[in-house]
Amino acid sequence: MCGIAGIFHFEGETSPTLEQVSTMISPLAHRGPDEAGVYLDGRIALGNVRLSIIGIDGGTQPISNENGTLWIVYNGETFNYIELKEELLKKGHRFTTETDTEVLLHLYEEYGTECLQKINGQFSFAIWDSRKRELFLARDRVGIRPLYYTFSDGRLYFASEIKAILAAGGARELDGEALSQVFIFWSTLPGRTVFKGVRELPPGHCMLVKNGSATPEAYWRIPHYAHNDMQSLSLDDAIEELRALLTDAVKIRLRADVPVGAYLSGGLDSSIIAMLVSRNFNTSLTTFSMGFQEDPFDETPFQDELIRFIGVDHRRVLIDNEQILGCLQKTIWHCETPILRTAPVPLFILSSLVNTEGFKVVLCGEGADELFGGYNIFKEAKIRSFWGKQPESAWRPLLLQRLYPYIFSNPSRFRHYLQSFFAVKAEQSKDPFFSHMLRWKSSEKNLTIFSDDYIAALGAYDPFEELASRLPHSFFDRDLLSRAQVLEMELFLSNYLLSSQGDRVAMAHSVEARHPFLDVRLIDFSLRLPGKWKLRGLNEKYILKRAFQGQIPERITRRAKQPYRAPIRELFSPHAAQSNEYVDSLLSTAYLKKSGYFNVNRVSSLFARYRGASEGLTTEFQNMALIGVLSTQILHQQFVEGASLLKAGLLRPDRIIDATGGYPTYCEQQGAEPGKVN
Repeated sequence: MCGIAGIFHFEGETSPTLEQVSTMISPLAHRGPDEAGVYLDGRIALGNVRLSIIGIDGGTQPISNENGTLWIVYNGETFNYIELKEELLKKGHRFTTETDTEVLLHLYEEYGTECLQKINGQFSFAIWDSRKRELFLARDRVGIRPLYYTFSDGRLYFASEIKAILAAGGARELDGEALSQVFIFWSTLPGRTVFKGVRELPPGHCMLVKNGSATPEAYWRIPHYAHNDMQSLSLDDAIEELRALLTDAVKIRLRADVPVGAYLSGGLDSSIIAMLVSRNFNTSLTTFSMGFQEDPFDETPFQDELIRFIGVDHRRVLIDNEQILGCLQKTIWHCETPILRTAPVPLFILSSLVNTEGFKVVLCGEGADELFGGYNIFKEAKIRSFWGKQPESAWRPLLLQRLYPYIFSNPSRFRHYLQSFFAVKAEQSKDPFFSHMLRWKSSEKNLTIFSDDYIAALGAYDPFEELASRLPHSFFDRDLLSRAQVLEMELFLSNYLLSSQGDRVAMAHSVEARHPFLDVRLIDFSLRLPGKWKLRGLNEKYILKRAFQGQIPERITRRAKQPYRAPIRELFSPHAAQSNEYVDSLLSTAYLKKSGYFNVNRVSSLFARYRGASEGLTTEFQNMALIGVLSTQILHQQFVEGASLLKAGLLRPDRIIDATGGYPTYCEQQGAEPGKVN
């Protein structure tokens, strides 16, 4: 895993310089602490910082083909690189390294842009064709690895993180429309970022830059299969295929020249992954987990049960509220977006433990909930749709008790929730966003916390219209469960789970997370399955549970779905260990007025509820609003005001390849040390 950056001049006589591209890769040093390299060729400059995992020796990037006409900088892994390399060798290609990076470059040389259809991996990369003077950018299907870009003064800037683009002189201004998206959907919509002028290459997209043009194009969208696509396959046969696919997905993600560990949450998905590794490939597997000070969030009893069951070498970090608040600023620096939950912070702390223990790679369970119907929102939509067919029914809404028993413990609260939150009318079930609109509309109310000027600037902007325009054409032809899955994958998975809770907090400590459930074969297989095999009644991930029944503790298989969460209200309670000065400063009247995003009186009133004597006055949406405001203020301080943070030091590349004076000229940078900032 690495960090990449580059500059492409569309026009003019000047060329990007070594200093300019070095300025871009310097803030990415955490992504690649092992080596750094730069390639210069007239209008193009490519930079890379490397986290060496495969082909450790001789894999310094940028890497070229045999005759030096193609050059690549690459962030990610091509897990089927061994099979692809064998195919390319038969076609006459020759290799000088043992890296998957070089395999990917030769794959492009052989197949052009169609190479993307052959890759089973997680990646973002840039390939420069020196003969055609073309630049090709691409990102993996579901957006596991990030890639951002902007156009400025006849130049294209691109990088693995936004801070690299801002360090090169990009505009440091937050985008009001994008902020409104975050406060409604938890993330920006695909292709957007919260920084004006900075775009994200969407998942499953590529971009060919040539002749002054650069337009992202989709090479993959979430496919829609007919309901009868699996008619010839029995449930037992599907279970066997699922076992085989997931086992092989785990196997190829163990390909590395460094040790590979695994995260262990105590839930079904990570337990299956850890079991498959331990039982089939690595009996001395090391696993990592976290425990919480607050009981409602702690899953250590389930973690301990699996540890005993499969016998792994386990490491755990215990996280208290003070740590979460103390690490929030660093987490936002790496996430580069406001967050509405504190959940990324403990994962930031966990990846630090992984790094300290000497691991660079961990396997994770993300993706299973989206693919196999694991979230409560899928079941809730099913119940509400059933209820909507008979809106006056007294017993149909009682099915919600299966999902939210804590609400039913208070009868008056339950009645209030039914009337004000869950209630549904028959015609509402026809809304294509039916599964999520309930929460989105509730979240939308938090937009009133923005300042009057900011709300006025939004004008008639409608984020729901923009969302509809970005969805696959097949979205509106799908059934209820399939639509809900697409929304989760398009929004929550790529821009939140795999970003703020994934790549960004793991790579903050130079840790690569790999996701077997997001293997391209498994994604395609799951999308072909009938909904009844995923969500059987209200039993989520039915086929996954059946496939691995008896191979993990029954208590874990049968436990109710517990979404991963971290404390919010408890962090600001009057009973908290201590008040944090930076929170008081960022939410002060003076700083709220200075930044200008939020209504001072409304924020102050909300924050007073947390600092007051009573702890029971806040709702989940108010918790999200407070963290959203605080994280936006942090983002403003770090990136809008904090230009000096982006240029704290200049990273000297270990190797500079300068093709401008004739090919090839290797200019070894004297006195450089791998990963050091000078």
